[in-house]
Amino acid sequence: IRRFIDPDAEIVYVPSDEVLVYAAREGATSFDAPGATYTHRDGKCSFETLVEEFRIDDPAVALMATVVHGADIAEDRDITPESAGLLAIADGFALLGIDDQRQLELELPVYDALYAWARQQVAHL
Repeated sequence: IRRFIDPDAEIVYVPSDEVLVYAAREGATSFDAPGATYTHRDGKCSFETLVEEFRIDDPAVALMATVVHGADIAEDRDITPESAGLLAIADGFALLGIDDQRQLELELPVYDALYAWARQQVAHL
């Protein structure tokens, strides 16, 4: 989100059943919760929805979106070899017992690395 949509975005975590109320109260954009502005839609995960809505036309982002889709959508787990690994990493972060903001801080370099990998992959096509 910060790299391609809004570099000043503030990402706030609230329980999924509070996302819409929080967004309305704070004037925020809801994400990845039932009824949110950007959430699973038409078989796509929230990341893919953002890519589509903001017309991010970058082949590396498209490859990342496929990997993220497989990590997020259980029935498509094998869509890429990397998807199961990304899910394991995400699940591992959730098990660290740290607060959401610290988790985000630690996870962002993983997605930066995934993007760097994806850029290299699409450069070879």
